[in-house]
Amino acid sequence: MKINRTKLIALTAFAALAAGVAGVRSNNALIAASAEAQNTGMRVVSGAVLDGDEPVIGATVFLKNQKTKAIRSYSSTEKGHYYFAQVNMVDDYDLWAEKSGKKSAVKTVSSWDSRKEFVSDLKLK
Repeated sequence: MKINRTKLIALTAFAALAAGVAGVRSNNALIAASAEAQNTGMRVVSGAVLDGDEPVIGATVFLKNQKTKAIRSYSSTEKGHYYFAQVNMVDDYDLWAEKSGKKSAVKTVSSWDSRKEFVSDLKLK
């Protein structure tokens, strides 16, 4: 039986895959690797702290890394704004604000979110 070179290479590759020798990833692993590659680097997390429609001056905004539990904080400006730079895109974070016994809902800054600028207003309750 005569086998041409292309068929021989294809059969060899198939045999290696079947034996588990070749370093090939499954589709799920390729998707995860692709998502991870997109979400590398740093992002900015910013927004405003509000009580109703009014900006809150001097509220403490917290950004907590869900894995390491490290917390960063920022005091809102005279217009209620807060700003965190250099937020790692491969980690998930909890984001919330507090002032005078009031607290906002906790929002998640997800590693699956590929935005380089995450903007979210935090409303005190």
